[in-house]
Amino acid sequence: MLDYDGDTHLYLQIAEIIRQRIAEAALPPGHTVPSEADIRNEFGVARTTARRAVQMLRDEGLVYTVQGEGTFVGPPDKGPRQARKIPMYRQIAEDLTERIRGGDLRPRRPIPSETALVDQYDVARETARRAVGLLREQGWIYTVPQRGSFVSPQEKWPTE
Repeated sequence: MLDYDGDTHLYLQIAEIIRQRIAEAALPPGHTVPSEADIRNEFGVARTTARRAVQMLRDEGLVYTVQGEGTFVGPPDKGPRQARKIPMYRQIAEDLTERIRGGDLRPRRPIPSETALVDQYDVARETARRAVGLLREQGWIYTVPQRGSFVSPQEKWPTE
């Protein structure tokens, strides 16, 4: 339980709680550490507080981060981590592609914003940005400066 009114910063308290979970093997080596969004939801703190707690654990060498996959317990060279079949940004791009094909996202209409994707998939902004970039590169979407990203007209969709 966090002491919101005490003299210890919340990020230090959260880091200590996660450190205890690691020590007690509730978070074993290779297991994913709660995401920033999970920490925000569990403890009712701001994203920067969650980020500082994870950064502290990373600085201590208790956890490591693989871009697009998550943060894992232990040093990167010790034991296997929970494998992800494909990087998360590719999974997001595949999900959005299916929504486009299925008609949920229609041509010349906006796709969900980066912020919406971050919240929906519980990922970092850079992961959402990479997914949007991949869709743009493949031709599924186009971006209008100051307006956002939109589904490409069907005749411009990639043929597989």
